[in-house]
Amino acid sequence: MKIRLTFALLAAKITAFVSQRFGWKGSSLPGMIARRIYPGVLRDLAGQARQGVIMVTGTNGKTTTNNMIASVLQAAGFNIVINQEGANLITGVTTAFIKKATWYGRIDTDIALLEVDEASLPRVIKEVKPKIVVVNNFFRDQLDRYGELDTTVRLVKQALKSTKDVHLVLNADDPLVAQLQLGTGHKATFFGMADQQRTEVGSKQTRESRFCPDCGMELVYDYYQYSQLGSYHCSGCGFKRPNPDVLAYDTDTLGIAVRCRVRYSEGDAVISINTQGYYNLYNALAAFAVGTLLKVDPETSLRGLAQYKPGIGRMEKFYYQEKPVFLNLVKNPTGFNEGLVTALNISGSKNVFMAINDNDADGRDISWLWDVDFEYLAEQHQRVNSFVCSGLRAEEMALRLKYSGIPTDKIKVVNDMEEAVRETLDGAGELAYLFSTYTALWPTQKILLGLAKKEDPVDVEGMPSVS
Repeated sequence: MKIRLTFALLAAKITAFVSQRFGWKGSSLPGMIARRIYPGVLRDLAGQARQGVIMVTGTNGKTTTNNMIASVLQAAGFNIVINQEGANLITGVTTAFIKKATWYGRIDTDIALLEVDEASLPRVIKEVKPKIVVVNNFFRDQLDRYGELDTTVRLVKQALKSTKDVHLVLNADDPLVAQLQLGTGHKATFFGMADQQRTEVGSKQTRESRFCPDCGMELVYDYYQYSQLGSYHCSGCGFKRPNPDVLAYDTDTLGIAVRCRVRYSEGDAVISINTQGYYNLYNALAAFAVGTLLKVDPETSLRGLAQYKPGIGRMEKFYYQEKPVFLNLVKNPTGFNEGLVTALNISGSKNVFMAINDNDADGRDISWLWDVDFEYLAEQHQRVNSFVCSGLRAEEMALRLKYSGIPTDKIKVVNDMEEAVRETLDGAGELAYLFSTYTALWPTQKILLGLAKKEDPVDVEGMPSVS
């Protein structure tokens, strides 16, 4: 077995080297090659993490949360393995370990930090036993791949039930997530928001969960944060939102950073992160909660979060001739809705770019675009100078904008991606905001890197932190 492991690693490392020389990411193919040569490669490598494995799963925010946790752990001095680029199928998870391993199969790491696709979680958990599993949220996503939302939730629940001695970190505000503690019997730490925390204008959104996951009666909500996230209870069986162990309040999402105060078992603190979007506060709360479980000093966790750098397409910021440019990945109605809210609440007139592909990784079915609240965007269209639609389904995106009520003289289809990006950047707006589905994201970012300057991280620690 040792010989097969060594041969698998050598083949995988050669594959990674060749991939990078040709300009490919090489984030999944090395793992695929290694697994074909030696199927036990992931199990053997992951078992060497001295303090165990942390997994992050759910629909939206996996990559951001994973990278925020990484910032916390690195600030605390942990040596980590991480699939930082977001390759979250079992091949990508395997590749993350291969990159860290020596050619003879040794890994020097304290903790492995893995973003795992919801549908892949059962398969990964069979080979890697996690110490902590973080679940952010559940939303409809790629129905042609995942099926209905209930199917995804059931897959995750069954995977968690199949493993022992795991501590869950769960979003208390999402009933589909909060139910996992009762459904699995595992210990759990909950994070969530206090009521009336949104400082930004929001859209009218589809609620993903109306019914109690326990008895099926309709849930009663005291308030919503967004989508089905909020404070809820069931009048039938008593199921209700758990009291968060990590609770955010006094949120501020309208500046160059997002901030909130957070109440936890040992006191209060101020979280400040160098990105935008209300939803990113949930990601930060999850990362802070993981820090508390690992006994990381709160000041260190806050410093790590302040040093977080947005990943590719996760509110990634550029400057084009001093004009701010934002790049945001979109893949489902809830994520797109929150992206629209964030874009419209950034001050200044803007040009908007939307690149929609329908490759396998995006999901072939693009009917989800009709569940996005573009009508809210139409109500605010005076704040947008132009809408440039590109990608494989540019025409369908333009049609959706037209039927939302956006004036057609503001909508333009530009099939050539580079030309579309250039036209957006050269528009008369004070800033540019680019939305992209997954397979259009890397080409869009590559074009931006050739035209604009990526923002250097700024200091967002200008508040007292722990009190």
